[in-house]
Amino acid sequence: MKVIFIKDLRGQGKRGEIKEVKDGYAENYLIKNGYAKKLTEQNYNEYLETKKEEKKLDNENRKEAEEIKAKMSKIELVFKVKTGAQDKVFGSISTKQIKEELEKKNINIDKKQIMLQEGLSSLGYHNVKIEIYKDIIGEVKVKLEK
Repeated sequence: MKVIFIKDLRGQGKRGEIKEVKDGYAENYLIKNGYAKKLTEQNYNEYLETKKEEKKLDNENRKEAEEIKAKMSKIELVFKVKTGAQDKVFGSISTKQIKEELEKKNINIDKKQIMLQEGLSSLGYHNVKIEIYKDIIGEVKVKLEK
């Protein structure tokens, strides 16, 4: 029996995938537990319609992400930090602080999107990469000064 997976099922199939499985397995497990639907003409048309909507939504999100990326490239965030001997910075600038500064400039992102392994702890300019959408990565300049 051919089925369309409507949920991911580890080792069997991913959402949106069409697979041939044994009849008993399809009826008694996949369909019964809501992991898949039997492949009928109506279900296949619904599947195609859903795919179109997802693609349209994906394109809209990509367009929005590109706009944010362009906006971000023009931004420079400046942080005033306290320094000690030989201009050693006390503490560091974290992803949370970068997120808050970006929000002040009307760019709303999650701090998990900021690709920073460790806090910024040296004076000067730093380029910080931010994953805006799946494969769209923007960059913002961060300056640390006394």
